Amino acid sequence: MTAILDTFRDRIRAATASGTPLRLRGSGTKDFYGQDPVGEILDTRAHAGIVAYDPAELVITARCGTPLADVATALAEQRQMLPFEPPAFGPAATFGGTVAAGLSGPRRQAVGALRDFVLGAVVMDGRGDIMHFGGQVMKNVAGYDVSRLLAGSLGTLGLVLEVSMKVLPLPVAHQTLRFELDEAQALLQVNRWGGQPLPITATAWTDNVLHVRLAGAAAAVSAAIGRLGGTPIDETEAHVLWSSLREQSHPWFAPALQGQTLWRIAVPSTAPVLSLPGTQLIEWGGGQRWWLTDAPAATVRAAAQAAGGHATLFRNGNKADGVFTPLSAPIAAIHTRLKDAFDPARIFNRGRMYPEF
Repeated sequence: MTAILDTFRDRIRAATASGTPLRLRGSGTKDFYGQDPVGEILDTRAHAGIVAYDPAELVITARCGTPLADVATALAEQRQMLPFEPPAFGPAATFGGTVAAGLSGPRRQAVGALRDFVLGAVVMDGRGDIMHFGGQVMKNVAGYDVSRLLAGSLGTLGLVLEVSMKVLPLPVAHQTLRFELDEAQALLQVNRWGGQPLPITATAWTDNVLHVRLAGAAAAVSAAIGRLGGTPIDETEAHVLWSSLREQSHPWFAPALQGQTLWRIAVPSTAPVLSLPGTQLIEWGGGQRWWLTDAPAATVRAAAQAAGGHATLFRNGNKADGVFTPLSAPIAAIHTRLKDAFDPARIFNRGRMYPEF
């Protein structure tokens, strides 16, 4: 791997010297996310392989170009998983791209986000220097947790070479229940259940149907089914449902894959029904609301802000309005200092998050 790292270093140092933007990229399955990519492609896929995996310690370390599918397979053989269910958006998705995008799937409401499971990272900065952050155990951080800061940075801080991730065992039992509820009833119900000791690991509502996934010990799942009621659905059907929601292959997302604007609105789970034109799909106990709408960006962001949240232009739409919610002056200053420290020549994924970075 030394020769590959030397190649990366030479490309980065040459780009820094000339001010040439570099587009850090694995397989490109998430190229649609964020501002439009620019710059010469630096392909990370040659730097691949699982570096270390100790099932007993629940930790896996892999290089950036490792196919996400390879990581999932290695974990499944030991009946373990990446708990946050990251979307791949394509069979060739890489581990590094998954971390850089920072996206989490249906189980995020129960276990936390991708960044919560990052233990350590190895990064090459804009000077071509290799830096190590964190480690391979949970209690390793003193000061600023840079390794987790990289999750969701879309490659704007540096080339993430290697990541150590906390994993969890697969649940022993699981069952998905179906309920016929309108939006207001569904939001009320999932928040009521959220305050109870129930093994709920995912929820999804659309078209007046709420699905609730239970997972954990067999006794806990069985008891929860008795308390919640609803209609149990077939295991195969449930697997297809949650996979399609994670990968956005569910029929509800079809208009977005065909060009319609898709917004991702993050609000407190207790936020009421949001009044906007278009259709929506609600996940994470009410905290994540996908919206297919032609409403102007200002209208969508105002509605999200009024509900105590923010909105991201996830697919399509006019990116000139900004993909992510504009930063406040103090937060923007922090972003600027971080960018200056890691990438002073601003060559990495230029403008991918915000035009000024």
